[in-house]
Formats: sequence, C-alpha cells, structure tokens
Amino acid sequence: MTVGHIVSVSGAKITGSLVSVGPDAETAARLNTAVQIGALVKMPTPRSVAFGIVSALSTGNPSPSPSLGEQWVVEIDLFGEYILEADADGGADSGFDLLRGVSVYPGLGEPIVAATLQELQQIYKRPKASNVRIGTLHQDDQLPAYLVTDDLLGKHFAILGTTGSGKSCALATVLHAILSEHPFGHVVLLDPHNEYAHAFRGLAEVVTPETLQLPYWLLNFEELVEVMCSRDEISRSSEAFILNDAVLSAKRATAESDEARRHVTVDTPVPYPLSALLHNIEAAMGQLQKAEQAKPYLRLRARIESLRADRRYAFMFSGLSVRDTLPDVLARIIRVPVEGKPLTTFDLSGIPSEIVDVVVSLLCRTLFDFAVWSERDAAVPVLLVCEEAHRYIPDDTHSGFEPTRRIISRIAKEGRKYGLSLGLVSQRPSELSETIISQCSTLFALRMGNQKDQDFIRRALPESAEGMLSSLPALRNQQAVVVGEGAVLPMRIRFADLPEDKRPQSDTASFSDHWQTERGLDGFIPRTIERWRKQIR
Repeated sequence: MTVGHIVSVSGAKITGSLVSVGPDAETAARLNTAVQIGALVKMPTPRSVAFGIVSALSTGNPSPSPSLGEQWVVEIDLFGEYILEADADGGADSGFDLLRGVSVYPGLGEPIVAATLQELQQIYKRPKASNVRIGTLHQDDQLPAYLVTDDLLGKHFAILGTTGSGKSCALATVLHAILSEHPFGHVVLLDPHNEYAHAFRGLAEVVTPETLQLPYWLLNFEELVEVMCSRDEISRSSEAFILNDAVLSAKRATAESDEARRHVTVDTPVPYPLSALLHNIEAAMGQLQKAEQAKPYLRLRARIESLRADRRYAFMFSGLSVRDTLPDVLARIIRVPVEGKPLTTFDLSGIPSEIVDVVVSLLCRTLFDFAVWSERDAAVPVLLVCEEAHRYIPDDTHSGFEPTRRIISRIAKEGRKYGLSLGLVSQRPSELSETIISQCSTLFALRMGNQKDQDFIRRALPESAEGMLSSLPALRNQQAVVVGEGAVLPMRIRFADLPEDKRPQSDTASFSDHWQTERGLDGFIPRTIERWRKQIR
C-alpha cells in the first residue's frame, strides 16, 4: 500500500506527505493502520530499497474538518536497506538480507510504501549466528523476536525502566532463554533484594549471608581500609598507614620462601591469620614513645576485634584456622564445574549496609582478576549481572564506593577482551554513570515516564531509534524497545510469558488484601524481633 511521498530528506530523517484521503473514511482507517507509530515503511532509491520506522504523525495543513481535505505529515527514521540486484525490478524478493544503515538515500517525490508481512518476516528473520528467542514483535504477535547471543553478551547490555515496568521479569526472560540454549553457561547475579532465587530454582546456586564465604584476606588494601578504619578522614589516614604495614608483614610472614615473599604486596590475595595482624599492630604500638600516640592503634585493634565478634560479619571473619580457600571460592562463584546450576545468585539483602559495597567490589574485582590471569585457551566466559546498578556506578562521582565504581568501569571497558560480560539493570537510568552505560552495546528500554530518564536513554543509544523511544511512556508491562548489537535491528517487542515458578519475587505488597483482616494476633511481632536480633532470614 502506497501511503504517501517524500517531501524532505535530512540525514537519517525523512518527512513525507501522506496520500489525500478526503471524506473516504475507509481509506483513512487503512492509512492510519499502515502508518502507526513504530510501523515499518520502505522507499525506493536508485540502487536499493531503504526501510524506516514511523516516528511521528501530524497535520501539516489543519482544517476545521477532515472532509474539507488536510495534509497529513509523517516523519520516518531510516535504519537499513537492501541492495537491488542488477535484474531486480525494485520489489523485495523472499531472500533479501537487510543491511544496517543507508548508503543511498531516497529522493524527493519517491513513494512511501507500507512494509508487507513477508518483508517483516524477512527483516526480523532468525539470525544465522547463535541466537535465542525472547518474545514477539509489536507489529505482529506472530513474528518472533530474537537476540544474537554473542553480540548481546560479548558487548554488554543494560535493562532500564521505571519501577514496576517489569525489569526483573525482563531479565529473568532473557537469562532463561540464554541458559535453556546454553546449559553450561556461567552467570553471576548480584541480587540486592533476594528476588531471583525463586525464578531460577533448580538452576541457581543461591548464596545467602549464611552460606557466603569471602575471607577477609581476599580484600585488597582499599577494601580493608573501608571495612576496618574510621570514617573521618583524619583518623582514617593514620589508621590506614598502620594497617598497611601490619597487613604486609602478616602476608609476607606466611610466604614459604624468599622468592615467594618478594612477590607479595599488600593487595596479593594470600591467607594470613587475623591474630598475626593484631599482633603486628600491638608490636608497632609497643615501640611508641608517647602514650597519646597509641590512639589510632587502639581504635584499629578495637574495630578488628569487634568485626571478628559480630555475627553479621561471620562470612568474612569466622573460623580460627586459616587456609587457602581461593580455588573453592572461585569455583563456587563462577560454577566450575556447572553441575546443572549455571547461575550463581548472591543475596545481598542480609549483608550489613556499611559493607555491601565492599562485598560487591570484592566479587567484581575477583571475577575480573580471574578473567585477566586465566589462560586464554582455557578461559571460562562469565556474565556478571548487577541489579540496582545505580547504587554501584552513580553518575555523581562523590557518591558510592569508588573501588566498586572503578572495577565495574574497568569491566565495561576491558571485560570483553577477557571473556567477562556485564549486564546492568536499573530503575534510575539518569543516575547511572553515562561513561559506563555507553559501553553497553544493547539496551532494553522499558516503560519510562521521567523526561530526564528518556533524555539519558537518547544520549546513550548506540544508534538512532527516536521514533521507538517516543513510545517509552506508553509502553505496557512486558513490552520494551530493544536496540543495539544484540538485536537483529531496532525493535519494539513483547517479552514471552513467564510461568509463575520462573518469575522473580518482586511484586508490590497488596495493601487492599492485607488491610481487610486483623493481623499480628499470632505473635508476629515477637517472632520478627527474634529474627531481627539473631539475623535469621
């Protein structure tokens, strides 16, 4: 169906005048159906056929009534073309391959034609490369939507949308689709609200604060200072100086030879007894000339002893014997061997808030260092997914924990070289570091009403898809705009339905249901207080 003709060409933007409909209501209805926002249209060029997406509709010459005749205007974003063969007549055959970008632009006056179902099928056909199906296209719910697996994972991705738009279900859908096709995958998911254990039951190794084991000797010096030293800068500076010497001496004392001792630095992940650290602090304090100089030593010693006695920090400071558990820790984190559970979810909800950033920094840094030092031929590609990513990589450089921000930034910039992929999920896109999000080559944009967030998405997009982005505030749950390397082409999709047992536990509490009956008569409050005091989830 010819819907209009071109009246303006500007870069990747085409403006067209739609056919005159006059008083013909049936033609008007067909026209409105063919050129809805997000619809695909095509335009001939001298050597190809260019395809675009309808991004805006307007009335160029308003009149009191459509029956008196109006000029209808359509705006189109170009996104691809297929090159005509020498003997082609300008029609799309059943075997054409669409190329991203446009090399030859359509001219003024050329017709604008609605894409056919067969052309949609050809444009969004199953890729030749490894791929997974995640849902259906918005234009036709019979057409499947695919992701290119290696491009999605190898070049990072982000899932962004407002609260309640379905980010958690979108992530679960993508991961289920990938792991169903790749049962020996290796995925590490940082789960700050304990949402995903239910969604991946049987597929995930769920690490809770009770089962987490990250010994203190794995921390680098910056992380140790964050955990063990005072908050105010003056006290922290003096305590960090003392801690540096004490840790380095404790680590070198465990070395088996002079050669090994020369390779030990304050950041080297080698086990050492906490008692040796305390002994070194006390020994240094004993050499002081004045008693008042002992205050930072006493503060540091008291802090370490309180951490060792605090049950909330048992995952880091428990156990009297010290042994090298790094191989076991790594094998559990990255699932080697997989043993039917290709996903590791870290439940961060029960970890003390003052140390959760340090734990995230430690996990991310451990994964990156392992990837860097792995033999290239034997390396295990790993996907790291950060939920609530704005907590760890905020745009404000004065917020968050700098080592966490730094290591995630390094993974975003260098991770793909070493087989470490990054997936970011956030409900506050505008608060994310723009530098880091720009490294994500595939974006899933869900419903987003905030103009600041929409502007951020437009700046971060790897390619033009403004027509689709204009629909972000109107997206329904389970819908998203997908653009970037992992998508065959820019597309608006509906995610596949997830069974109840594969959905994250992220539903909002039903106030209307809970407020219908009396609560708390069965000892609910005392039981909660007991769990709170004993840190039992």
